Amino acid sequence: MNKHFNKFSENQKGFTIIELIVVIAIIAVLAAIVLVNVTSFINKGKDAAAEGNLSSLMTNGAVFYSDKGSYNGWITTSGANIGEGTGDATYVSVFNALINAGYTPVTASCSDGVPCTSNSTSWCASVVMKATPSKSFCVDSTGKKILGDTGNATGDATCGDSASSYPGLCP
Repeated sequence: MNKHFNKFSENQKGFTIIELIVVIAIIAVLAAIVLVNVTSFINKGKDAAAEGNLSSLMTNGAVFYSDKGSYNGWITTSGANIGEGTGDATYVSVFNALINAGYTPVTASCSDGVPCTSNSTSWCASVVMKATPSKSFCVDSTGKKILGDTGNATGDATCGDSASSYPGLCP
């Protein structure tokens, strides 16, 4: 019986358990490397979509002001959940799209706070980027689109003059 067992071992073809474990470990390491790189590209794509969504607010805000003569009703609330951002239908649809994409908080303000009133002379909206959380993208009623460092907000509801003077999230 022992001879038969040895003869079977010598003719056996296949992989040892060690070889299989090594191959599985190599595949796991390669999968982890790919996953990290793919995630960063996905976040960059989401950031580009968020910038596009916010940029559309500039045009729509100008049309709203042209139609109404003020920003009264443009932004009535800002928040971090669906249904918390209220105001004009265009603002609400952009706000909800950003929240659905995982951008919280979406910060928006008018020159006299939230909500925008008939005295509002300007507005801004911003989100913190996913690919680079130290950066925020801000758009405002003056036509500025700024990607800058998240930081000290100012009270004038504009994005600042340049990326270096960017006031951070809208007040």
